[in-house]
Amino acid sequence: MANYLSIDVEDYFQVAAFEKVSPPGSWPQRELRVRENTDRILQMLDQAGVRATFFVLGWIAERCRELVETIAAEGHEVASHGYWHQRVGTRDRTLFRQDVVRSKHLLEDITGRPVLGYRAPSYSISPQTAWAFDELYRAGYGYDSSIFPVRHDLYGFRDFPRFASRLTRSREGVWSVSGDTEDADDGALLEIPITTLRYAERNIPIAGGGYFRLHPYAFTRWGLNHINRVERKPFVFYLHPWELDPEQPRIGGAGWKSHIRHYLNLGKTEGRFRRLLRDFTFTPMREALVL
Repeated sequence: MANYLSIDVEDYFQVAAFEKVSPPGSWPQRELRVRENTDRILQMLDQAGVRATFFVLGWIAERCRELVETIAAEGHEVASHGYWHQRVGTRDRTLFRQDVVRSKHLLEDITGRPVLGYRAPSYSISPQTAWAFDELYRAGYGYDSSIFPVRHDLYGFRDFPRFASRLTRSREGVWSVSGDTEDADDGALLEIPITTLRYAERNIPIAGGGYFRLHPYAFTRWGLNHINRVERKPFVFYLHPWELDPEQPRIGGAGWKSHIRHYLNLGKTEGRFRRLLRDFTFTPMREALVL
C-alpha cells in the first residue's frame, strides 16, 4: 500500500515551541541550516527511490529558491506551508488570507507548476478556525493536510475523522465532512489529516515529528503496519529537516517542555527514517486527489 510522505520545510528557529523567544523579526539574524538538512533528505529519498510532498515555508522559499527548484526537478511535489510559520489561531482572517495566497503564488512562480496542497504551521486548523477552509478554497488549493485529530496544547481537532475526507461547504457557509451533498454549493476540499493510531478509544500520534523521535521504532513500525494491514488505509508521515540535525544551535528561554519536544532524540532520527523508507512504500500526497 502506498502511503503519503511529507516533509515540512522550515528551520529550527521557526517552530511553534520557540514562537515566544524566536519571533519572525529575529529570523534574519539566525544561522540558516535548512538547505543542507533538506539536501540530506533529498539524497536519502533518491537512494530509496521515493518521491514525497514538501510543504515549503514561503519565508524559506524566498531565501532558498534553488532548493525549491531542486525539489521540483527531482520529481517531488511542492506544496505550501504558508509564508510565516505562525499558528492559524494567532492571526486574524485577513492576515491568514494574505499568507496563503502569497505563499502559493511564490511557490508557483519558482516551480512553474500549480500548488495544490497546504499544511498550516503546527497543524493549527481547529474547530475554532474552520473559517480557514474558506480561504484555502478561494485561494485555489485542492487539498489541506492541517488537521491533527488529537488533544494537544498547541493544536488538535480531536473528533475529526482519522483518514482522508472530502469537505463540502453548505449554502450557509458551513464546512463539514461530505455525506449528503444535496445542500452543498460548489466549495469542496480534500482534507488529509495527520495519521493517528486508534488504541483504547484514543487517537495516538504515531506518524512523524516528535512522536517519531519519542516512540521506539519497533512501536512505530507496528502501529503503521496495523493501519496498512488491519485498517487497510494509507498513513500520512511527516518530518522536518531540522530533525536530522543534532548539531543545530540551541535556543534557550522557551521552557523545559518546549526544550524536550524539540531536542529529544535528534541523533536517532536519520537512522529511523532510513529504516522507515525501507519498511514502507510512499508516494506524494497529490496522489490522494485521484481517490
